[in-house]
Amino acid sequence: MSLSLRKRCLVLFHNKVIDKKMGDIIKKSFPVLNMHCAGCANNVEKSVRHLAGVKESSVNFASNLLLVSYDSEQQTPESIRLAVVAAGYDLIINEDHMEERQEERKQKSYRALKYRVIGAWIFSVPLLMLSMVFMDFPHSGLIQMILTIPVLTIFGTPFFIGAWKQLRLHRSNMDTLVALSTSIAFLFSVFNTIFPEFWIARGLEPHIYYEASAVIIAFVLTGKLMEESAKGNTSIAIRKLMKLQPKTAHLINGDGVDEEVPLDSLCVNDLITVRPGEQIPVDGFLVDGTSYVDESMITGEPLPVEKKIASQVLAGTINQKGSFVIRAAKVGRETVLANIIHMVQEAQGSKAPVQRIVDHVTGIFVPVVLCLSALTFVLWMAFGGMDVLSRALLSAVSVLVIACPCALGLATPTALMVGIGKAASEHILIKDAVALELMRKVNVVVLDKTGTLTEGRPAVVGWLWAASEEIQLKNVLLAAELKSEHPLAGAIVAALQAEDIVPAKVESFQSLTGKGIRVSYDDIDYWAGSHKLVKDYSAGHSPLLGQELVQYESDGCSMVYFGRENELLAVVAIKDRIKETSATAVQHLQEHGIDVYMLTGDGERTAMTVARALGIKHYIADALPDDKDLFVRELQLQRKTVAMVGDGINDSQALARADVSIAMGKGTDIAMDVAMVTLMTSDLSLLPKAISLSRRTVHLIHQNLFWAFIYNLIGIPIAAGILYPVNGLLLNPMLASAAMAFSSVSVVLNSLRIRR
Repeated sequence: MSLSLRKRCLVLFHNKVIDKKMGDIIKKSFPVLNMHCAGCANNVEKSVRHLAGVKESSVNFASNLLLVSYDSEQQTPESIRLAVVAAGYDLIINEDHMEERQEERKQKSYRALKYRVIGAWIFSVPLLMLSMVFMDFPHSGLIQMILTIPVLTIFGTPFFIGAWKQLRLHRSNMDTLVALSTSIAFLFSVFNTIFPEFWIARGLEPHIYYEASAVIIAFVLTGKLMEESAKGNTSIAIRKLMKLQPKTAHLINGDGVDEEVPLDSLCVNDLITVRPGEQIPVDGFLVDGTSYVDESMITGEPLPVEKKIASQVLAGTINQKGSFVIRAAKVGRETVLANIIHMVQEAQGSKAPVQRIVDHVTGIFVPVVLCLSALTFVLWMAFGGMDVLSRALLSAVSVLVIACPCALGLATPTALMVGIGKAASEHILIKDAVALELMRKVNVVVLDKTGTLTEGRPAVVGWLWAASEEIQLKNVLLAAELKSEHPLAGAIVAALQAEDIVPAKVESFQSLTGKGIRVSYDDIDYWAGSHKLVKDYSAGHSPLLGQELVQYESDGCSMVYFGRENELLAVVAIKDRIKETSATAVQHLQEHGIDVYMLTGDGERTAMTVARALGIKHYIADALPDDKDLFVRELQLQRKTVAMVGDGINDSQALARADVSIAMGKGTDIAMDVAMVTLMTSDLSLLPKAISLSRRTVHLIHQNLFWAFIYNLIGIPIAAGILYPVNGLLLNPMLASAAMAFSSVSVVLNSLRIRR
């Protein structure tokens, strides 16, 4: 499982949130239209999965998103859409303003549903009055039939159209149950209204159930309306992120004049003016002007950040004071904000492992319910004969109505959507449902020191020179460290450049993994790095130098050794301040029953000082990348679930090995690509929050699934009449439809508790 950095980044790049190509394989997500229940999601999934060249097909009913991986030579978005249309649904495949178009369609669908609900109840209320209060009203049956017809043929039309489309494909869904139950009740009532003598001649009273047909439609529509309203609240985090994107920008045209243009017309290298109070439209760099920018919505940092020429700015952040001009570096769907939106959407649309069981159940749910309904009717008739025909019919209809695959289908995705959305609002980016589910099991957290526990801005605090030619040696050291990517090298470069040191022209450069670097100058080898290089080159130091080293290390400084062949030339003391929140975060993790380990490449004395300051009991000093990887593996062999927290690059091996990889970053692409979880503010106090949120979300998923299963396990037998021989209880189809509507809504409302 150990991967090189290149392989790790390559693998994770394949999972990027927009148009990810893997050879000829493309991964995309499309909004799905016209889905009514979990069975619809299964049908769309199957319709796409069976297409040639499709590698993966997954539909999230709560977010109405289809995630599909397909061979671009065998399929296109249009061909996938046609397969979905043939199944009775539709896709939005035009990528321009896809999120806005999906939101518009949702609002349009919601308004249409609201009108259907109002219309259904306008006819159902007088129908109920006639059936329950004015039973003896002249021609009551005929009037009830007339009132029922509009409810079925106008307001309930989507159920019948959907059921017919599924029937043609030899499939079934929630529409099948509603259409079948209401049709049976209505047609039976019509027969009894027109031919009452058929029953009278047999000594039986003809019953009519028009109110059941109409009220079933009204209740199911009402439940759908409440469900859609609640589901809309699960995506509130996405809508807030989308509002950060301005619609227009002030483009400097060829004549040097500001021109207000739509955001989607911008290109890379365009010059854009940003005025005070405006949202920045693209990622870019300042080429003129200065200002302070509020970046809290992206990085979580509360204080405005000063921006000067060459400073980077991100789309969605807010310019506070002066005007400035930026050159666009990333536009549209390539910006950091767009990546975050897509990442959250894809994470919300992903499926937790437990969802596989639910998908299997919902896939066979409707056919099983149809069989149970038929069995209910047969058993009633077998034991009661024609005398109980009305009861047999009512019980069969009640079974069809009370069964609710939607509650099962919504149980997991709604909780995931709210949980992942809540995390995003707290500046915690969770890549998928698997990461969210795994986090709750974490019982060991392994922390890198630099940039994780410390601020990641090391600075030189002391020089210990053992050689006299200090100026010339600084030239060589600067040239060597300029070629290194290590954070400590950056501190040395900054210190030497502040002294106006000019780098020497070195002849060769070699990186020594986990130890340091080596260069050649005037055919002589120079090296810089950890004390491991001192041992490798057998370069000793004087007792006086040793005493000063101890003092620096006891103060928590990292030491960089600089030498020439087997001669130690200098030691550089570098200090990286511990973050203010690190000690509290470690304490909270330990209070959650999580063991905390610190791994660092620093020496024993420095590691011990930092560990003590943070209250960390377990630490490992002098850790090479391979050592970190092996240590994580040892913990896993002890049946521990390990979360590794690092910068996403230097700790790539350990991150790849860990059960949950967590990157510290400030909203950068690399942080989002590398890790399963990204703490965007680089504040470690977000880690216990993320673990707590994971536990709460998974707990709610289990709650939702338990009640959804229990509801169906209890409701269906009661609807079938299992209690009738005991206490004479027979469930009215109207009450069954109300119970069904409430079950779906209750699952969504329960999931929304995470937001509090």
